[in-house]
Amino acid sequence: MSALIRMLIVDDDPLIRNSLKIILEMDDNIDVVGIAENGFEAIKICKTHSIDIALLDVRMPVMNGVEAIKDICMNTSTKCIMLTTFEEDQYIAEALNNGARGYLLKNNPPDKIIDAIKLVYSGNTVFGEVVLERLKSSISKGNSNDNENAFKEESFTDREWDVIKAIASGYSNKEISSELFISEGTVKNYISNILSKTELKHRTQIAIKYLENKR
Repeated sequence: MSALIRMLIVDDDPLIRNSLKIILEMDDNIDVVGIAENGFEAIKICKTHSIDIALLDVRMPVMNGVEAIKDICMNTSTKCIMLTTFEEDQYIAEALNNGARGYLLKNNPPDKIIDAIKLVYSGNTVFGEVVLERLKSSISKGNSNDNENAFKEESFTDREWDVIKAIASGYSNKEISSELFISEGTVKNYISNILSKTELKHRTQIAIKYLENKR
């Protein structure tokens, strides 16, 4: 990767902020251009600077990370990754619904965090193993009997299957558009139809459900 990834680190602990900055900037492809101690500051920086990836903690004063990413994802092109010690289902679900492209725990080694940043920058979605298991468990508990069978072959058109497989492979909407020779708007429409048919809430659940029920 030759592109320079412009990073924002958001954490209320100054030791963690500064340590992350030192660790991340050891990679030649990462430039930490800003730090913030709460979600409100993060929103301001993302709106006034060109930030590729924002790495946010969950619990912070003034405004937490989960609330902040909703505004950031709606109003900027910044991609957000949650990096936290909290693995509660509620935080994970809210972060994903608000637009997070990754959810990692702070006990991951630095190289894993750096790899995740690069993957998200390239258009992928990334979750730590513990988070992924909690997502699977949450989906399993929440599914109705009808929903458990929602990924039968006859449930979707061939094109919808193409989109489902691309999502499960970690493709972004832009990459799906290029791969299938359709517009990004059409991709969004397909995803909306798939979510409606499965009664799932977001694309990550589509990927997990597909991987659990590979045809």
